[in-house]
Amino acid sequence: MNLFGFMADQNEVTSEISESPESVSLGDASAEKATEGSDTDLEVEDPQKAFVGTTGTWLYLEACRLMEVVPVSYFIQNMAKSYINLNHYGLGPKGAKAIAIALMTNETVTHLELEDNHMMAEGAICITEMLRKNSTLQELVPNLTYLGFIPVRKDTGLNTPITYMVITVWLAFPVCLSSSLDILGNKTVKIIHSLDSSFLSSLLPCQNISNNNLDTAGAKAIANLLLDNVSLLHTILLSGSNFGEESALYFSEALMSNFQVKKLDLSHNEFSEKGGQLLGQMLGSNSKLEILDLSWNHLRRKGAVALAKGLRGNGALKILNLSWNGIGNEGANALADVLKVNDVLVHLDISNNQINNEGAKKLCRSLEANEKLRILKMAGNTLTVEGATALVLSIKKNSKSTMEEINISNVLVNKTFIKLLDLMYQIRPELNVIYGEVEGCIIAKPEQHPNPMKMIQNHLKEHNLRLWDIFRKIDEEGNMKIPVAAFRRAMMQHPSIPMDRIQIGELVHKLDRNQTGVVDYSHFKAQKPVEGE
Repeated sequence: MNLFGFMADQNEVTSEISESPESVSLGDASAEKATEGSDTDLEVEDPQKAFVGTTGTWLYLEACRLMEVVPVSYFIQNMAKSYINLNHYGLGPKGAKAIAIALMTNETVTHLELEDNHMMAEGAICITEMLRKNSTLQELVPNLTYLGFIPVRKDTGLNTPITYMVITVWLAFPVCLSSSLDILGNKTVKIIHSLDSSFLSSLLPCQNISNNNLDTAGAKAIANLLLDNVSLLHTILLSGSNFGEESALYFSEALMSNFQVKKLDLSHNEFSEKGGQLLGQMLGSNSKLEILDLSWNHLRRKGAVALAKGLRGNGALKILNLSWNGIGNEGANALADVLKVNDVLVHLDISNNQINNEGAKKLCRSLEANEKLRILKMAGNTLTVEGATALVLSIKKNSKSTMEEINISNVLVNKTFIKLLDLMYQIRPELNVIYGEVEGCIIAKPEQHPNPMKMIQNHLKEHNLRLWDIFRKIDEEGNMKIPVAAFRRAMMQHPSIPMDRIQIGELVHKLDRNQTGVVDYSHFKAQKPVEGE
């Protein structure tokens, strides 16, 4: 299928091609009007961005006119930026086509968000074709055609006068689109002679097209793009796309040979046990995928077992989310066997999966040997304090464990468990165990702890310091961003500011409100020392 799927008879095409310069100049006027006074980065001192804005706007407005859709002003205003968020704009298939046309040769956009636009399979096919054309410009150079009246920059390096061409060439000869439009860019000579890496690296490495009802046809189009390895996409978010078992087959086959994608979100789809088997086979062969989100599917026990089988031989995946899949103890046991030998996975989410103490204890035996897993999320399962205690003890037994967080936030614990945690924090201050309420203390008045920020402020006054000074000593990398685990360890061991785990937890919550796993203290640099009263 060609990108645009336009149907135009030869007479109409010929008529369009023969259109006068005066009539086409109306499109230029529209583009100028659309960008006038808009919030863009099209500064005079940056001619490349100015050129992208002018020509890109013209192309988009013409595409919208041909597709009979209303242009999105936000898109026009941000075409010269690296990030464009078009989530929830209600583009529909035709609006997605117009976006695809405008981005065919755009060299500035690296991250595109298109979530919840009801694009359907038709829109997804157009987006994938846009990405495909972007990566095969060299092969399309022989189809170069100059027909109409779009002005080209004089400084392209071409030994020709100002060249013009007309957008209607797309209707009859869509293959000419990407090669022709590159004449409008400022890297034409490089593209013709060799498709250089600096150009390729600028092409949309990240794309979010979640919640668009893409169905099987959309999955096939995206999988074909991945299978050909012509796109530099490294992040694809496809949550809520109505993908089923047949779609799993397409993705499995594509990702067995794709060498680009590092993050894939297939959450909130309809993959079941067969889908788990297919994706498990993919994991056994894929050597690039680092993040895989399969939460809110229907993998069940057999699907999880098959997935774990593929994971056993995988040397790339670092983050795996299998929450809300009903994998049960059988799935937990299969994953436990993998954790004994896997030395890559650092984050595993198996929340809300009907796992009880039996499954937790099997995981514990693996955690006693695993040296890589840092985050284990198990909230929403049917564990009791017995399973919770076993998890903490497994980390205590493993001197080489790198565990930083265990989330069992629904588990009701007791005072004995709290004492165990206090002991663990003396040995492993970086560890954070998130649990539920404490038995017998639900209605009791909570123990009061001194405000940790007040404690730090008093220390700063006493020593005439800035908060920056404290954080800078903790920051081993010197990049003004401290991993939460390292921050916990440093504050627990601080000689002049004695804090317990409750206070440090409160401090982390204030300094990392978005739970990024990092304490960013760069904004404290300009702060003056706190003077005593």
